[in-house]
Amino acid sequence: MKTVLVIGMGRFGRHIATKFAALGNDVMAVDRSEDRIEEVLSKVTSAQIGDCTKESVLRSIGVNNFDICVVAIGSDFQSSLEITLLLKELGARHVIAKAGRDIQAKFLLRSGADEVIYPEKQMAEKVAVRYSAHNVFDYIELTPDYSVFEITPMEPWLNKSIEQVGVRTKYHISILAIKEGENIIPLPKADHVFTKSEHLIVFGKKEDVFKFTKHI
Repeated sequence: MKTVLVIGMGRFGRHIATKFAALGNDVMAVDRSEDRIEEVLSKVTSAQIGDCTKESVLRSIGVNNFDICVVAIGSDFQSSLEITLLLKELGARHVIAKAGRDIQAKFLLRSGADEVIYPEKQMAEKVAVRYSAHNVFDYIELTPDYSVFEITPMEPWLNKSIEQVGVRTKYHISILAIKEGENIIPLPKADHVFTKSEHLIVFGKKEDVFKFTKHI
């Protein structure tokens, strides 16, 4: 379990705070709006009304006691920048800040953010990749070249084993898991036979995956 401070209870902040909490973490939510705090109060460990652009507010929270501090403010970049800077000055261990544009990310990183995320940009990329190929159900980019995909088996693979298909040697991908309904088979053996009802969690270069998913 980690201790997480989420500042800003807009749409993104609310979602990330409740998800952290649902995963068993100790989450404190802060926002200057009483209504937004009331909305999330029952879903997190604790919540507080406060203006985090004020150093006294962050000092009272004790930001250096949290494993992760998330600056989830999207509409007021100046406030996001000020809060990020104050968090690092007050000894925050790991600061994650939300950005909407590349220039914002540069300023946040220069202000001390350990990591910058682009929720809208990342979702747009995921949707674009998913619909650029046939039967790609999910996608996680690990590096600009390598990603993890959830796909269906190719028609010629059905009723054949992983070894018979030669997935790694012919297609240059690795199968991390087989998913069928709620059941997961991690690192399937070479004698696993593909069926139409299953999904494959595969790892490889995007260009290699795209070569054959366009024909699924």
